[in-house]
Amino acid sequence: MAEVSPTSAPVSGAGHLRTYGQIAWLWIRAAWQYPTSFVLLAVGNGLITGLDFVGLWIMFAHLDDLAGFTLQEVALLYGAGSLALGIADTAIGSVERIGTYVRTGRLDQMMTKPVPLLVQVCADQFTLRRLGRITQASIVFGWACTYVEWMPLRVLVAVSMVLSGAAIFFGLFVGFSCIQFWTTDATEFANAFTYGGATVTQYPLTIFNREVVVALTLVVPVAFANWYPALYILGREDPFGMPEWLQFSSPIAALVTVVLALLVWRTGVRHYTSTGS
Repeated sequence: MAEVSPTSAPVSGAGHLRTYGQIAWLWIRAAWQYPTSFVLLAVGNGLITGLDFVGLWIMFAHLDDLAGFTLQEVALLYGAGSLALGIADTAIGSVERIGTYVRTGRLDQMMTKPVPLLVQVCADQFTLRRLGRITQASIVFGWACTYVEWMPLRVLVAVSMVLSGAAIFFGLFVGFSCIQFWTTDATEFANAFTYGGATVTQYPLTIFNREVVVALTLVVPVAFANWYPALYILGREDPFGMPEWLQFSSPIAALVTVVLALLVWRTGVRHYTSTGS
């Protein structure tokens, strides 16, 4: 079954964003019918994700540094990586349910509507309760930023780091979720590279060997979500001797990741025939 296009003419990216916003707003309005539940879920989500950093804080009560990085430097890595993941997870986290949509036939229903399929899948069941993760990560990131000696280029790299990191996780969410077009149930496999990748980047990569860092640079490029740009922001040399230009390459890594993810998505949709196939 081929994806149904709304019209034969190309639709602009702005049009897709507007459609996404309209679908997301419907889900927000539905969730806000129960405001107490909405607020409790958002706060609970923030507190649960905050336990990760509390664990780091407790660990530093017994350490002067972690693999050569201070608490404030680790907080910068943690905050940037978690913030990027939180933005992507809030915006398109529903794409990881693609296997459920295939099994229940919901994907077939979506494909009959005059709206791009990826837009529908990403916006479906949109919820702002994930803002708890973004809020918590923003607080940690903001605190860590107070220990940085800022200059204009470092500010630019910091903004690029967060936006590019979100785009990288967007690509990973979409790309690895597409595996479910063939397996229909590989959510945990995808999570190993999305949430698992975010967990890895919460720590200095100096705790791993060089081979792992190369894999996180060339295979699953989560190192560009915070590690490389953070090295420049902190004024540190790369402990692995990697090229200095990598510290400014997060936008390129994000673009490549997103393009590859969209190609995988297109292939998955073309492979898909119908429920039960």
